[in-house]
Amino acid sequence: MKVTRSEPVLVHAAGDAAVTVREDYYFLSNLDQNVDVLMKTVHVFNSSSETRSDNAATLIRESLSTVLSYYYPFQGALVVRPDGRLAVRNDRRGVPFVEALADEELREVTDVSAPCAAEVLADLVYIDMDSENALEASLLTVQVTTFKCGGFVLGLAMNHCLADGQSAAAFLCSWAETARGVPLSTSPYHDRKLQRARSVPTICFPHDEFTEIEDVSDLAGIFGNMPCVYRSFTFDAGKLERLKKAASEDASTTTCSTFVALTAFVWVARTRALRMRPEQKSKLLFAVDGRRRVNPPLPNGFWGNAIVFACCISNASDLLSRPLSAASRSIKAAISRTDNAFIRSAVDYIELNRVARPSLTATTLVTAWNRLEFRTADFGWGQASHSGPAELPHKEVAMILRGVRDSDSMVLVVGLPLSCVQAFQEMVDKL
Repeated sequence: MKVTRSEPVLVHAAGDAAVTVREDYYFLSNLDQNVDVLMKTVHVFNSSSETRSDNAATLIRESLSTVLSYYYPFQGALVVRPDGRLAVRNDRRGVPFVEALADEELREVTDVSAPCAAEVLADLVYIDMDSENALEASLLTVQVTTFKCGGFVLGLAMNHCLADGQSAAAFLCSWAETARGVPLSTSPYHDRKLQRARSVPTICFPHDEFTEIEDVSDLAGIFGNMPCVYRSFTFDAGKLERLKKAASEDASTTTCSTFVALTAFVWVARTRALRMRPEQKSKLLFAVDGRRRVNPPLPNGFWGNAIVFACCISNASDLLSRPLSAASRSIKAAISRTDNAFIRSAVDYIELNRVARPSLTATTLVTAWNRLEFRTADFGWGQASHSGPAELPHKEVAMILRGVRDSDSMVLVVGLPLSCVQAFQEMVDKL
């Protein structure tokens, strides 16, 4: 597939909205500081009488100008302040917008792990590569790609510093509301100083999410000497129900969520497939939304990063010799202890350890895209037929996506060394 892009144009907030921004710099919290990576997504709209792509590109561009008056930080640039912290300079440079044409019909852009999918998806998201300094790169870029059939794809590249998954989805829904000419159902709450570290930073808990684990299994060598292969594994409703029962304390009933069951399974299955040594510590990380877990809760519409990483660590021998319910029990305990005190402690930990990032040695990091409400965004022609990531995850990351054809199914995307894929597949097949 060949995609021809137009030259990017800069879109600015409509009217005089931008002048209402009073501060020269937009504060980023400690939870924003260590996620300065791009979050790339694609949103697929099939051809119909209501979705003429020539009009859609114009509508998307014009409504972007309107919504930027509410989400003004996207117009700025990342800078490093004298104290070493990242902030957004509100220089109102604008958001690059690109229109593109594809020379093929719109194929289903759904399986990020399919052969050549990464190359196709890369053509659907515009990345600002002109800036020599990565900090000067745009915080949001937009591309609308029209296909021969009349369908189109909205591709976004958003700096994670500004938004976690929930905030990114909220932005997209607000953008869609402005396109339909209706008031925002929820206005963004911008004051991230609610998440400041305490005046006397105090670490009250072990924060194993940052702990470096010794690689006694030579996992770095295994990944380094063999190609990493990505596969998608579909769990239909029946398989999910069996998995949830296996992950429950009482196998005769279901006492854990789909997320807990899938996360427990991928932690155990990946540990086994990688053939970790019995004494190898195997770490599990997953994001927990802190919006309603802090006291007081963050205001409705809070926009930023409000997630912290919950962590479980187990010797591989213990993890693999015990039933799946033991892994799910550890996950539930990690979720339960992610309360106000733990979150404040995590913020203070980052304050005292500025370069702290979660260590990923011998780690499985689970990210749940199925919980994000990207697809509810309706620009006026109905919901997208598909919304999802536009690139493969890092090798340590397992992504949970909602099934495309069957909304009751889940898809697990995992990257493994080629020699380990069959072992993982066999564990899926046993369910």
